[in-house]
Amino acid sequence: MTNQVKVVFLLTFVIHLISMLAYAVRIAGVRTGRIAVSFAIFNILVLVSRTSNTFQGPLLAKHVEENILHHTYWGTEADFRWLLIASTLASIVGLLLIPTFQRLFAHAIEALGTYRSVPRIMLRAFSRSGIHQLRNAASIPAKENITRLSLDQAPRSILVYNTLATALLTVGVFASLYAGYLRPELRVTANNLSPVINGVSTILLFMFIDPYLSLLTDDVTAGRASEGYFRRCIVLFGLSRVAGTLLAQLFLIPAAKIVAIVAESL
Repeated sequence: MTNQVKVVFLLTFVIHLISMLAYAVRIAGVRTGRIAVSFAIFNILVLVSRTSNTFQGPLLAKHVEENILHHTYWGTEADFRWLLIASTLASIVGLLLIPTFQRLFAHAIEALGTYRSVPRIMLRAFSRSGIHQLRNAASIPAKENITRLSLDQAPRSILVYNTLATALLTVGVFASLYAGYLRPELRVTANNLSPVINGVSTILLFMFIDPYLSLLTDDVTAGRASEGYFRRCIVLFGLSRVAGTLLAQLFLIPAAKIVAIVAESL
């Protein structure tokens, strides 16, 4: 694994970790009753994720270009497999960190109501009191949220859609870059075709998954569903995301071949 791939591995880990922690934001919003403010806090992490995305693609594209120019194809698939493993590891770590971060987000939401300034909250996070709150917030997932899990607590179709959407979103950029190995003469075109894959995941997210989670969040806020039920649903969605990153391993080569075919047919 080259230094470039190691950096992309780290960036991929950060991207998927933050994606998983989005669930912690929903829990914090429900606990505090301030959904809009909770997502304003989460936007700080979104900036980190988008910055990571900005560098992830170009770094990996350069790695692909150098391999093609030097006709070095040995181990190329393994590099992409390791990057997909990074997404799985990050999703597992993020799932385990949800209890801790939902407490941290709840503290941040309350602090924003007091200080009315995101920069002041960020500075306070590195203060002695902020570090003390981090220690107090550290927690492992509650046992009952695991032992009382049931697939009947969330529509199975929504969980399947979440798994598929995660798999496609995880593999989209990687498949378009890997297609460059399959058709080197069309690698620039292939590199710009990741929306062919990501578009399907975007449709699933905006048509089925996000509306369901938003309605569920409103139900809990309005008292029509319990917070415990909401937490268990979040665990199921988190597990389906982990399953999606694993499924991405199976999608990598077929998706790359589809991108190569589309690139050739344009």
